[in-house]
Amino acid sequence: MPTVEELYRNYGILADATEQVGQHKDAYQVILDGVKGGTKEKRLAAQFIPKFFKHFPELADSAINAQLDLCEDEDVSIRRQAIKELPQFATGENLPRVADILTQLLQTDDSAEFNLVNNALLSIFKMDAKGTLGGLFSQILQGEDIVRERAIKFLSTKLKTLPDEVLTKEVEELILTESKKVLEDVTGEEFVLFMKILSGLKSLQTVSGRQQLVELVAEQADLEQAFSPSDPDCVDRLLQCTRQAVPLFSKNVHSTRFVTYFCEQVLPNLSSLTTPVEGLDIQLEVLKLLAEMSSFCGDMEKLETNLRKLFDKLLEYMPLPPEEAENGENAGNEEPKLQFSYVECLLYSFHQLGRKLPDFLTAKLNAEKLKDFKIRLQYFARGLQVYIRQLRLALQGKTGEALKTDENKIKVVALKITNNINVLIKDLFHIPPSYKSTVTLSWKPVQKVELGQKRTSEDTTSGSPPKKSSAGPKRDARQIYNPPSGKYSSNLSNFNYEQRGAFRGSRGGRGWGARGNRSRGRLY
Repeated sequence: MPTVEELYRNYGILADATEQVGQHKDAYQVILDGVKGGTKEKRLAAQFIPKFFKHFPELADSAINAQLDLCEDEDVSIRRQAIKELPQFATGENLPRVADILTQLLQTDDSAEFNLVNNALLSIFKMDAKGTLGGLFSQILQGEDIVRERAIKFLSTKLKTLPDEVLTKEVEELILTESKKVLEDVTGEEFVLFMKILSGLKSLQTVSGRQQLVELVAEQADLEQAFSPSDPDCVDRLLQCTRQAVPLFSKNVHSTRFVTYFCEQVLPNLSSLTTPVEGLDIQLEVLKLLAEMSSFCGDMEKLETNLRKLFDKLLEYMPLPPEEAENGENAGNEEPKLQFSYVECLLYSFHQLGRKLPDFLTAKLNAEKLKDFKIRLQYFARGLQVYIRQLRLALQGKTGEALKTDENKIKVVALKITNNINVLIKDLFHIPPSYKSTVTLSWKPVQKVELGQKRTSEDTTSGSPPKKSSAGPKRDARQIYNPPSGKYSSNLSNFNYEQRGAFRGSRGGRGWGARGNRSRGRLY
């Protein structure tokens, strides 16, 4: 094996040969043999091999393999030098192979090496995006789990940093095509990352692009299959997919398939839903998603049937007034619990879909059922007014830091919820029922109104301190505000906002089970 002096001498031969460097194959072979030497020889080889690589195509495989040996050396400084130089091997047909190698090297636990690999991948991405994607997706589809995981995260974090001249339309089409292959077999976390990748592509920002993404999500959600409420994975998959679909819906990209599925399959099984996520109020989570989607529902085939299912579920949370004994006291032991968070979601969804069939309450229900509903509405509204007064009184005069306490944040959100319900109930008390009012759901940010623009919705936070109505509990806020007990005490124990679960298990059948075992070891 060559010494340091011999490596320098042969380096000099190649450097001095200028245009005739390709004629000195023996000198380059000596440098390749340097990888078999000691630490000093290896460090020199790591620098010299890539410098003259392009002049010896017949030794390309030997040169790349020699550099790979250095990438796996025990000496961290040698590994780092070898990795840093890898982009120089990314020429022509060698580029996809180098991309594949760099992707495998993402599994390193050394932070400096990991950063070098990331930089090297970005470097060759700018040389040839398609070839680099070939190497990345090859490992995502066939590589070891740790490599797959890090390759997906690389795409989800680095693609958005690349300039437009790199992420051309053709490149984005390749990303979509390859992503569809991966989505046939993914975990929940991987699915979320791929939706982040795809929704960030310029070519999918259009209406047709968004529609394409919705169809991808619907396929993952398995909306053609019957819903299994007792299967935590089935429930979690539907919720994860729906969360990814919600931001895609608009007046031009409809949520009809999802809303129909929720009405037909999920609402009737609401009380029997199970979840692997500890502490998650799964019923409220489902109802919040349904409410958000209902605004963008298009024409529905079985509108009356589904509206009736929604109406029946709403009735479950709109109690009748308690019967009174002869002395005027309540005959029962307990007052009904008014579950405001649930009712906000259900009433909002009913109000949105009711616009599409405005005579549902008057023409589709019999007189007795309509009378029963109005009694429930009236009772709930009375309790609502008491609670709104309590909240306004509690928040009166509070500004700045005083409103930032966890208790007051929850009171502000509670006031938004109760004001929303109040507006919607008023609409339904019109003769005939009206569906004209618009409210902002309590967990959504309030849309700013431009100066001079007519406000189209009623102020659902009137009575709350000015400019503080959008304050709400942080994502991990768990404190519960308990209003004073009395005739209209309410259960606010469902205030767990924006909690997000994850799919259990690893990749597999229909993309949510276990992936098959793959071979281990170096795949260079």
